[in-house]
Amino acid sequence: MDASVADAGHELERLIRIMAQLRDPETGCAWDVQQTPATVAPYAIEEAYEVADAIEREAWDETADELGDLLLQVVFQSRIAEEKTRFDFAEVTRRIADKMVRRHPHVFGEAQDIRDDRVALTAQWEQNKEQERQKRSEHGALAGIPLALPALLRASKLASRAARVGFDWPDVNGVVAKVHEELAEVEAEIASGDRAALQDEVGDLLFSVASLARRLDLDPEACLRQANGKFTRRFEAVESLLALKGLTPAECDVEKLDAVWNEVKRQEKS
Repeated sequence: MDASVADAGHELERLIRIMAQLRDPETGCAWDVQQTPATVAPYAIEEAYEVADAIEREAWDETADELGDLLLQVVFQSRIAEEKTRFDFAEVTRRIADKMVRRHPHVFGEAQDIRDDRVALTAQWEQNKEQERQKRSEHGALAGIPLALPALLRASKLASRAARVGFDWPDVNGVVAKVHEELAEVEAEIASGDRAALQDEVGDLLFSVASLARRLDLDPEACLRQANGKFTRRFEAVESLLALKGLTPAECDVEKLDAVWNEVKRQEKS
């Protein structure tokens, strides 16, 4: 066995033992003992985002730390389930290992002739996932997309699933036209003053933008994270420039803020 694999196994066993000790009703940590699957679940989402953030910043030492926090959530949930005799960590790892082997017959099975055929690999992957959904009695092209996903990401996945069965525009120009159409409908509802209708149309606009990102092979969540980062960076630069003049954004009118904003943009480009 590779030394790194042996080390990983040793440390994983240590983590599992630590979690068991933390959950001990008599000698463990009161907070850990009180947790349930529902109370712990939000932490997994939070930790996953922190992993993504560290990777995006290429902060590799932080990434290792954040991945550990995410792994802890898997161990934590598995320990709670084991106490209730539902499943244990071994079952979790067994299932994902079996799934990876099942979904990669071109590596572990008899389909090695398509190892380098990206189109065939994608079709095979989707076929395997569809078979798994059917076994779970999930029917329909949109079945199995979690409701808890961030709305923008779920919109992209919904549109992608629909596209697989032919519900899609023939080219990207159709999606761009749809974005313009939805924007016009938003403008119409702004003029009407109907708040409920406006919310509905803004939702349609966001959905169409997510579809555009998908059609361009872009992750809409990643696009928005990048835009958030850019806005944060530029706004903080605006604050810094104003501070040099003894001002704050709240003390400036829109024209002044826009002028400083454009100056920051020019400095970035240069």
